[in-house]
Amino acid sequence: MTTVAITSTDQRCARRYLQVMESLGAEVRLLTPQNTGPAHRLLAGVGGLLLPGGPDVDPALYGATPDPQAGLELCRPLDDLELGLLDYALGHDMPVLAICRGMQLLNVACGGQLIQDLPGHQGAQVDGHWEPERHLIYLAPGAKTAAIVGSAGFFRVNSWHHQGLREAQRSPQLMTSAYSVEDGLIEGLESPAHSWVIGLQCHPERQDEVPRSFANLFAAFYERAEMYLETSK
Repeated sequence: MTTVAITSTDQRCARRYLQVMESLGAEVRLLTPQNTGPAHRLLAGVGGLLLPGGPDVDPALYGATPDPQAGLELCRPLDDLELGLLDYALGHDMPVLAICRGMQLLNVACGGQLIQDLPGHQGAQVDGHWEPERHLIYLAPGAKTAAIVGSAGFFRVNSWHHQGLREAQRSPQLMTSAYSVEDGLIEGLESPAHSWVIGLQCHPERQDEVPRSFANLFAAFYERAEMYLETSK
């Protein structure tokens, strides 16, 4: 059984990601801000790092002043934990799957910036429960993500975020793999300098809100984690 690491503020917030990865046979190591120590110890025996959705990334990390109108919910201890783990993972070419906040953090870690607030992207309450916004995205041919999903082209996906980035905020170390047709927001990032580093702005763990083929991302991530541990023995 291959171990993958998932970061989060707590187990409740990581629930969907835990369920998806455990359903694939993975042993999950949940890492929260309560886990202390150097990254190489926290990731010992781990084959892949999954950075999920969560609170907003602290604007101070990309040299910006927090916008008081943005309604930011920050957790700097989680930022610091994930940045340390991501630095180790990238330095050792460990597979990384970065979702929503995770993709944003990946961009910041590589020198990019973020837009602090994006109205119309976070979802809304309908009849007493939350419903996602939905956007049409274009997934570029030749991207690793397209190969994993099974095709390039147009897909309608969920949207649960209020931060994000366009080309002006993208790290030059990363390439855009998908973007929103409506407003040009970046919906996917990949690192050309690494074997398997994939970011996605939507939430594929909410499997009833995205195309069925997006579940392939978790299966491919797990396969790469197995390969990583095999080759690093």
